[in-house]
Amino acid sequence: MQRLWISGYRGFELSVFSPKDKKIVVIKYAIQNYLKRLLDEGQLDWVISGPNLGVEQWGLEAANELRNEYTLHTSLIAPYIDFSKRWNETNQAAFSKLKQEVDFFATTSNSPYQGPMQLRNYQNFMINHTDRALLIYDPEHPGKPHFDYDLIQKYQKQKDYPLDLIDFYDLQDVAEEYSENHNPDFY
Repeated sequence: MQRLWISGYRGFELSVFSPKDKKIVVIKYAIQNYLKRLLDEGQLDWVISGPNLGVEQWGLEAANELRNEYTLHTSLIAPYIDFSKRWNETNQAAFSKLKQEVDFFATTSNSPYQGPMQLRNYQNFMINHTDRALLIYDPEHPGKPHFDYDLIQKYQKQKDYPLDLIDFYDLQDVAEEYSENHNPDFY
């Protein structure tokens, strides 16, 4: 069984504040292209991601959209219960919808937020229950994903754990490809 951890920037780090932002289309297209390659090579069974607004949720949405064409399972893992409690109603509804659409949902802590240890436990769970990772992340532009990136870099010193990055240059190439293939007026 091959399990992929998807993580990356939060929406606000990419200046995405609307679910209709064109950047989401490009990011999901990039993720789907990556997933299709792994699926076509027989190297993917599960996509596992977190609940953060941004790449994590978009990654699960992108994977869920592929389930009509491929046998693929999705899992949403949160670091603690009531993760979305402080979000606005729209974001809570989107999170609730996504929880219903994935094959498996769980939390790594059965308590509400108590401290950073829950986040570290979550990261350790993710890296120990996946076989590889995909980050939408550019090391030249650090943000929240640097915590996952740093953990994976350390873990790779002990274990074979492939990490693939899609950086801003890659996303620009994907945007141009998407525009050529789907909508010449996209950008």
